[in-house]
Amino acid sequence: MSPFTLTNAQARLVFLDRHALSESPQGPAHGTELLTLIERLGFVQLDSINTVARAHDMILFSRKPRYRPKALKRLYEQDRVLFEHWTHDAAMIPVRFYPYWHMRRSRDAARLPERWSEWRREGFEAKFEPVLDRIRDRGPCCSGDVGEDEKRNSGGWWDWHPSKTALEYLWRSGALQVVRREGFQKYYDLTERVFDQTTIGNAPDEAETIDWCCREALDRLGFATHGELAAFWDHISPAEAKVWCSEALAAGRIIQVNVTGMDGTARPAFARPDLPDDPGLTLDPTPRLRVLSPFDPALRDRKRAERLFGFTYRIEIFVPEPKRTYGYYVFPLMEGDKLVGRIDMKAFRADDTLRVRALWPERGVRWGKGRQRKLEVELDRMLRLAGVNQLAFDDGWMRDPV
Repeated sequence: MSPFTLTNAQARLVFLDRHALSESPQGPAHGTELLTLIERLGFVQLDSINTVARAHDMILFSRKPRYRPKALKRLYEQDRVLFEHWTHDAAMIPVRFYPYWHMRRSRDAARLPERWSEWRREGFEAKFEPVLDRIRDRGPCCSGDVGEDEKRNSGGWWDWHPSKTALEYLWRSGALQVVRREGFQKYYDLTERVFDQTTIGNAPDEAETIDWCCREALDRLGFATHGELAAFWDHISPAEAKVWCSEALAAGRIIQVNVTGMDGTARPAFARPDLPDDPGLTLDPTPRLRVLSPFDPALRDRKRAERLFGFTYRIEIFVPEPKRTYGYYVFPLMEGDKLVGRIDMKAFRADDTLRVRALWPERGVRWGKGRQRKLEVELDRMLRLAGVNQLAFDDGWMRDPV
């Protein structure tokens, strides 16, 4: 049999359904409902930039506009149903997934000393016991509470003092957990004081972990190459994912499909056997316009977003201002199953104003009164998340497509 082929429209529908972007953004956004959403996504990436709101807050708000940051804080710091660790970046992750981070922690424990000894402060291994003793005796601490006599320069991530590096290593390798953030600064505590032994000791082996990573990634992507499966959690190598795909295909647990991109080119991928009957293939996405975080799960893989949506995007934070195409931190705009533009805006909290500095429609998108009204309604919803009460548009804010 020839592989099942997804049209580009079908591929977008399935992909958006898996990322909770098809249904109307509504409903409760705290407690069990919020945890269920995070489990559906797999994790929520953390980021400190706060031009409007932080990335993790915008990711959740775009799907649940009743969401407020204190709801995530409660799940994390009080209910302890989320933990913080790494996927492709720092993320909030459901605690029930914690056992599947055992392999990641073990691999980090083996590889980080050599990697960090080359570009972190030397001697951090000697700080392990003093740091653990300090936390054991005096409770959770941040990097400013340890290594008081150690040299500090700029304080940037590239210039950690040895005790800060020790904290990060002990967290990444499992002895410590991040238990809260204050002003986005991490506070660490002993893992055995945070989780019970059932959670800590229930560690699957590598084969079980690889199987879990691939199955769970495929369920959240709808279709994927072996490289995309490996990249989702970023625990396993592409080679490990490739072997899993070969074995799962031979066993009939997955099928090969062709996924059509915006340019009409079909690209091979893998999917569950029931994908041809997936309800998402015929699910009409909400026509509501949404502002997405640059780190939204649907956009995290920039190449895939370009293939599926014809949307080329890059963060220009580190691009010198004269060389930027758009702006420092520009938010994609989604309407239905299309990315229709990008907006440069910032919350000026001293002025109590969310200010739109520029908006670029995508090529071929007409920005008429109806779409403008949708934008204004969505930005009005965002004011509370941004911590301001007013919305303003700068002169010349509407730009031509680039």
